[in-house]
Amino acid sequence: MKPLAAVALSLALVVFGACAHAEGIQIAPAGSTPTLIGGVDNFSGQVAVDIKAAGDSGQHAGVGIVTFMPGARTAWHTHPVGQLLIVTDGRGWVQEDGQPRREIKAGDVVWIEAGVKHWHGAAKDSRMNHLAIAYMQGGRNADWKELVTDEQYNAR
Repeated sequence: MKPLAAVALSLALVVFGACAHAEGIQIAPAGSTPTLIGGVDNFSGQVAVDIKAAGDSGQHAGVGIVTFMPGARTAWHTHPVGQLLIVTDGRGWVQEDGQPRREIKAGDVVWIEAGVKHWHGAAKDSRMNHLAIAYMQGGRNADWKELVTDEQYNAR
């Protein structure tokens, strides 16, 4: 029995050591996080959000790959710490309240300062994907406002 106990203890130490070592890096395999349909209170048009998180990363920032079909967009909103957008595909627009809308396209990186009221979404004739990273403060990463009207969306 003693050799079996020693083997079991050795195996437990190896497994425990591997788990403890693995705790520093966590991997969420592709497809293991949910895809959400953009809710009508925060989005206009067809929008899908692929949540991207592993371990406790969701405590620090909301991260998602957002797919906007042509004409789809967010509602006006702000972020308590700011937001980083990396456009991965297609073409769209981003607009700060009181400023003209600006075109964004694949490869562009956009930083939106904390508290800046804005919206972003696809152009009328193109879908657009972006990686969105919104940093957390006080348990929230966005403050949603009113929907962007068609008139606001179509204004240059």
